Amino acid sequence: MRAVVVYESMFGNTKELAEAVAGALSERLAVELIEVGEAPKVIDPKIGLLVVCAPTHAFSLSRPATREEAAKQAQRGLVSSGIGLREWLGEVEAPHGTRAVAFDTRTELRIPGSAARVATRRLRRSGFRVVGRPESFSVKKTLGPLLPDEVQRARRWAAKLAAEQLTVEK
Repeated sequence: MRAVVVYESMFGNTKELAEAVAGALSERLAVELIEVGEAPKVIDPKIGLLVVCAPTHAFSLSRPATREEAAKQAQRGLVSSGIGLREWLGEVEAPHGTRAVAFDTRTELRIPGSAARVATRRLRRSGFRVVGRPESFSVKKTLGPLLPDEVQRARRWAAKLAAEQLTVEK
């Protein structure tokens, strides 16, 4: 099975987790890691799993205005400086029933709202078959860093996801 991990990241925290998830998935699946600005608008029918990940901005997926605010806070520029996952999900096409799952990063305060929950709703509306609950990983503050053990937790989450998808495929 092939998987694609598409990520949006402002300050690098979500990218770090996307890399960890892709690494764990790659132990059992062929995986491609793609920044959302470089992601194809049409998903290859040979892709068995799409994983999307984004930071939570204003209780949801980022918007142009929230990305502009993030750019003002960025100390070294933004990782994702083009379109966000919200826009990409509005345009992406895939064979109906392509498996997908979403995760996000949020501050440790656990305020309401989740980019992963919004992404999951958009995936369903677009005909993807969501294969897991949206997951959230925590950052200390807006700029990060990730809380201790979040990278390891992301790897465990991805390893379990890969095992479940391979079991379903049999």
